[in-house]
Amino acid sequence: MKYTQDNEWVQIYEDGKTALVGITDFAQQELGDIVYIEIETLGEEINSGEIFGTVEAVKTVSDHFMPVSGTIVEVNEELEQNPEAVNDDPYGKGWMIKIELGDQDHSSLIDSTEYSSLIGA
Repeated sequence: MKYTQDNEWVQIYEDGKTALVGITDFAQQELGDIVYIEIETLGEEINSGEIFGTVEAVKTVSDHFMPVSGTIVEVNEELEQNPEAVNDDPYGKGWMIKIELGDQDHSSLIDSTEYSSLIGA
């Protein structure tokens, strides 16, 4: 699993062509109780750093950014009825999107040690 400085995680499949994306445990704790997730970018090609969706929590609404460029090929539909899955299981049932990776370097992603250092864990 790789991470971004914007608190997203990326799980690249063994095929190297697809990945799951979600927000980190740290991010969900900072947001608080998540009540709604909006992702209307299914089928769209989105560049790294562009917004792919928003998360509404009791305290705030937060935009979420693509960690790498790619096309969104699947959205976790379970989150429509159960957005709190992101709070309960951010790395499992709380995944947000599945993407087909674009042809780019993923060197901007960081490993778990670098991410832990970034968030002060």
